[in-house]
Amino acid sequence: MIKIKKPKFISLKIPRLMLIWVVFLLVIFAFYHSLFIGRIYPGIFISGINVAGKTPEEAENLLKFSIKPPKEIILSYKDQSFSIPVSDLNLNYDLSTSVAKSYRMYRSNDLFQNIILSIVSPINKTNFPLAVTLNENKLRENLSAISGKIGQEPIYPSIYLSQGKLVVEKGSLGYEIDNEKIIKDIMFSLSYLKTPQISISTKINDPSLSDKEVEILYNRGDILLNKSLILSFEFQEFSYSKSDIINLLDPKSGYNETKLNSFISNIISKVERNPQNPVFVFTDGMVKEFAPAKDGIKVKQTELLNNIKTSLNDLESTDKTSVTISIPTTNSSPEYKIEDVNNLGIKELLGRGVSHFTGSITSRIHNISLASSKFNGILIKPGETFSFNNTLGDVSAFTGYQQAYIIQDGKTVLGDGGGVCQVSTTFFRAALNAGLPIVERRAHSYRVGYYEQGSPVGIDATVFSPTTDLKIQNDTPAHLLIQTSIDTKTKTLVFEIYGTNDGRIATISKPSISGVTPPPDDLYIDDPTLPAGTIKQIDWKAWGAKVNFIYKVIRNNETLIDKTFYSNYQPWQAKFLRGTGLAQ
Repeated sequence: MIKIKKPKFISLKIPRLMLIWVVFLLVIFAFYHSLFIGRIYPGIFISGINVAGKTPEEAENLLKFSIKPPKEIILSYKDQSFSIPVSDLNLNYDLSTSVAKSYRMYRSNDLFQNIILSIVSPINKTNFPLAVTLNENKLRENLSAISGKIGQEPIYPSIYLSQGKLVVEKGSLGYEIDNEKIIKDIMFSLSYLKTPQISISTKINDPSLSDKEVEILYNRGDILLNKSLILSFEFQEFSYSKSDIINLLDPKSGYNETKLNSFISNIISKVERNPQNPVFVFTDGMVKEFAPAKDGIKVKQTELLNNIKTSLNDLESTDKTSVTISIPTTNSSPEYKIEDVNNLGIKELLGRGVSHFTGSITSRIHNISLASSKFNGILIKPGETFSFNNTLGDVSAFTGYQQAYIIQDGKTVLGDGGGVCQVSTTFFRAALNAGLPIVERRAHSYRVGYYEQGSPVGIDATVFSPTTDLKIQNDTPAHLLIQTSIDTKTKTLVFEIYGTNDGRIATISKPSISGVTPPPDDLYIDDPTLPAGTIKQIDWKAWGAKVNFIYKVIRNNETLIDKTFYSNYQPWQAKFLRGTGLAQ
């Protein structure tokens, strides 16, 4: 007979016991927490002050009576000590914020975490810092004064020219107080009611170059020493060389952004302008007041910066001796056009002529300015042949001209009106660029240095009334207007011719030079009117040469002008007067 065992049932006593304990603990927990409803939990301090069991209001009152702000902050560095009065800093303890933060302890959204942590809070002390505010600007001012007493400015590396020689200064380190760390230490001390005795931390600033970096920088400067960077806009050119571009090198690598931006700001001041409406006042057959319509100009700074960097790099890495950059700009149109204010066909700029006269004596500059003013506002009728001499008029002391060097009878002598040929040369260039027929032109007897400043040799024109004139013809469909301007600072003369563009395009070939001959030996002439031992130069040497260039004007595939201009420059001898008179 088979016996069947009865199943054993698991005792329910253990789970019931556990449940009792859980309920007991919950009751205890609920009772414990009920004690701190609206009060700060145990084990919580604010800057060392026990605020456990207190309501926020009670805790704030306790802090008011317990906190004693320090009178000064002591900073020490080596054997030096510095004091900052706390009264200067508008120190304030934000008690409400400090208490609110401590009250929120164990009252987060995580219930389980709140239960666990709050139970152990009596043995797990938490010390909150006081919320502190002060006038940080005033604190930094005090720290700046202290830094000035103990800090040392670094010497930054540099490269420059001294008496024509390239010099590289490697620089040296400096140090300054670590403001951020000191402020952090001060705030920590104040927030925990500790006596603020702070040890000053310093930061090293070492911009100096290694010997290898000095060598690299010197070589970079040496490469650029005889190279130039030219920036052009309209008829202006800005040339930079030697110190100008060496100064842009960054001693470590590349180019100095701060100096580049300053460099560009200088360019901007010379180039940018607002849109200009035209002015045209016509009285008694002459334009008394004229200003052409001009677009407003804004420099594209980022593009210019990149172009300059690229050009400098080209100068460093290639055999190029010069790089020219067209300054990138954006234009904005004026409200009116030139043709809106006149009915003579004066619409646009047709041609511009530029010459330079660096090195001219004062009287020559005066004569250039006076002679060029005679042409400002002159109108040339359609079909008219214009005579330079007729407009210039009498050139003598009676008409305001001063004595300057002129070529007369094969000699360079002082004479009334020296410098007038600077004006005729500039007008000649403007007429060529405008594509106008040149009816009469004569070159100088010898090469004059002024006319080769920024211009190829051979593009000059001399005048001497009544035998030598410069004449052009207006074969355009409208009047021509001449405008002149002179800049005595940059020693630049500009002629502009305005009218109606009929589509003609003028070109000038590169001058062909042949028959170059050296000047004769210097000639010394005894002069008894000068004291013995005195030497006075009265003429300057110049090389002789035969020069020609081709002038072409084309309109709609039709050749209007195809002409070759010739210049036969004689070699010129330098002459000196040698004193033979009694010594004074």
